[in-house]
Amino acid sequence: MRIYISLLVLTAFVLGAVLFVFNDESNPVKEGEVQAFQLTNGMKIRVIENHRAPVVVSQVWYNVGGSFEHDGITGVSHVLEHMMFKGTPDYPSGKFSEIIAANGGKENAFTSKDYTAYFQRIASDKLEICLSMEADRMRNLTLDEAEFLKEVEVVKEERRLRTDDKPTGLLYERFNAMAYTNSPYRQPIIGWMEDLDSMTIEDLRSWYRSWYAPNNATLVVVGDVDADEVFKLAKEYFSPLAIVNLPVRKPRHEAEQYGVQRLTMQLPAEIPTLIMGYKVPVLITVEDPAEAYALEVLAGLLDGGDSARLTRNLIRGEQLATSASAGYSLYARHEDLFTFSVIPSDGIGMDQLEAAIKNEIEAIKNTPPEQKEMDRVIAQVLASTVYEQDSSFYRAMQIGILETLGLGWKTKDEYIEKVKAVTAEQVQQVAKKYLVDKRLSVAVLDPLPIEGNAAQASSVKTGGRHAN
Repeated sequence: MRIYISLLVLTAFVLGAVLFVFNDESNPVKEGEVQAFQLTNGMKIRVIENHRAPVVVSQVWYNVGGSFEHDGITGVSHVLEHMMFKGTPDYPSGKFSEIIAANGGKENAFTSKDYTAYFQRIASDKLEICLSMEADRMRNLTLDEAEFLKEVEVVKEERRLRTDDKPTGLLYERFNAMAYTNSPYRQPIIGWMEDLDSMTIEDLRSWYRSWYAPNNATLVVVGDVDADEVFKLAKEYFSPLAIVNLPVRKPRHEAEQYGVQRLTMQLPAEIPTLIMGYKVPVLITVEDPAEAYALEVLAGLLDGGDSARLTRNLIRGEQLATSASAGYSLYARHEDLFTFSVIPSDGIGMDQLEAAIKNEIEAIKNTPPEQKEMDRVIAQVLASTVYEQDSSFYRAMQIGILETLGLGWKTKDEYIEKVKAVTAEQVQQVAKKYLVDKRLSVAVLDPLPIEGNAAQASSVKTGGRHAN
């Protein structure tokens, strides 16, 4: 793989921008910084001009990822990501990367649950090279079987290194598989090993033909460019590509949960780990968007630096944990998890640690956060604003994710005001509504001695659903 991202979390969207409206391909109406354009074949183009340095970031996003896959072909999106560098008739295997490097650029790719993206960072006068080759591999991959057989073995080894031979990686994978009943988020992005073993080149060809098309893609360009010239190049190279009839995706709503779900894994490891996850809505799925922003603030209150509650109380205060974090993302396609990941201090049991996390949640349910805590979260959002605007790559990521999910890039401009509008009472209410046992899944890594018989080292215990 190029870059493997199992979970990409964005914490702040800041860049002020106005839509660049086009009546058609030849008649632009410029109104602001983010400049938007759509080819007649449906491909979206988004550009930010940034002339601080003579470089450009170019990203092509496809609206397909691990959550699109069905049983039997898990991991196909990720394997295809690898194969995108294995050649077309015009650019044989490895030539894409060779040309980018020869022109002083860097390139990579990643697969996530909800999208796959390919990107380059290169001198701005070399952008045409990137666009011409991206257009070529969008529809013209060779997909040679011999190359596929080699590359799928690379992916299997990646899985072994990142998951099978890594206790925490395996814990997180099995935690997701247990936490979700029928959501596609229950399957690993890298794929189950059995599916990788049985994957064929025809599986890959079918996936490529189905999803890699201009009407399922977004081009994002940020850097020292002229937007009109970018649109001209995009039209030249991508407009000839034909529209594809995309597969119709069936709705996949997570089934109701009826109590706490538990998993204990016994593996050779040095330290125990506790994961807790509550099923929560995201911006796409929530009825009231204010709840999603309140969950975002709740995560910041619990885990937002040394002053946050988990660090202040569990690590420094009671010294129950050596590490404690909370996580939530607004931006996903399906209902997601509000997670806690905790490593206990020596001598602290997992039951005690779980109770401590629940005590922190109950404290917020019982008493709304003080305004100074709310102000701290807002200050962190504003501070991250300054940092993020310095990164052309991150600014492009913001747009690519939102456009691919269907939220639209304007959503990022609402972020700060939406977060600032969250009240302490709203934070309290979402904690009461969503951080409850009937939405909770718990996974524990119970370490076995690293020495000893490997054959008896691995044991997995699964528990049923427990009523509140």
